[in-house]
Parts: sequence; structure tokens; C-alpha cells
Amino acid sequence: MLGAPRTSPEQLQALQRVQQVTRERFALQPNMAVLVTELACVVPGCPPLETVVAFWTAPHARHQFRVFKPARAVLPDDLPYAWQKPTLRVLEGEGCDCC
Repeated sequence: MLGAPRTSPEQLQALQRVQQVTRERFALQPNMAVLVTELACVVPGCPPLETVVAFWTAPHARHQFRVFKPARAVLPDDLPYAWQKPTLRVLEGEGCDCC
């Protein structure tokens, strides 16, 4: 059966918490999109679950980073520093295939 995977209330809360911490860390406005997802990694040596965060500061200004742990384990100190925001920008036509 096709459809969206079921997300437990605890998982949804963890994703929303990472989203809120990201908004606060990078001083993002409420109208700026922030996507937080948890992905399974199949690369040898990679943790089984990682959290990927992408956010947009303008229509074509996407920023992204990964935290190599599940969303429920992500702490504010795991996020990049606010001054690193320019280095998180994904240039158009480049980037990873994660999101």
C-alpha cells in the first residue's frame, strides 16, 4: 500500500523541536521554510539514522546540514553555529541528493 509513512507523536515532536532550534539558531523568520527529516543511511560506517535539515532564506537560497544521529537525540549544540550560515548555502545545481 502506498502512502505517507506513519509518524509517531514522539517522532513528530522531535522533528518539530529540531525545526524550532534551527529557526532560533539562524534567526529565521516564520515565513521561511524549514524542512527536517530523518533518513536511513546505507553507506558503510555511517550511523543508521541521520537528521537532515534544509531551510530557505530566499526563493533560491537553500541552506542545509546533517546531524549524524536520530532527530530525538539532536541537541542544540549539534547544530552548526549561526556564523556558519553562509557556508551551509547550497549553490544552484550543486548539493547532495538527500533533499
